[in-house]
Amino acid sequence: MELEAAAKAFKELGHPSRLEIYKLLVKAGHQGAPVGDLQQALDIPNSTLSHHVAALVKSGLIKQNRDGRTLYCIPQYEVLKDLIDFLMNECCASDQIPTN
Repeated sequence: MELEAAAKAFKELGHPSRLEIYKLLVKAGHQGAPVGDLQQALDIPNSTLSHHVAALVKSGLIKQNRDGRTLYCIPQYEVLKDLIDFLMNECCASDQIPTN
């Protein structure tokens, strides 16, 4: 994952409401959750939820699919894995450099 993409994803997850939305979606599994369920769980206005969901979609963390009249938000686990790998690839790299 490129630095800019990782920074954008982390920026969007840095907002408490967006992080809560993302946590709910990750917990919901691969099928995601209907927007109405998210709104009910978070008890926030639809317009506020739409704003936050749009930011998560734009960053690639989630996608949306419509099934009839229901709009689902679906976490993109590959992006989540890429974010984790982005951080873990540098984990403890300094420990491997011998000091004299």
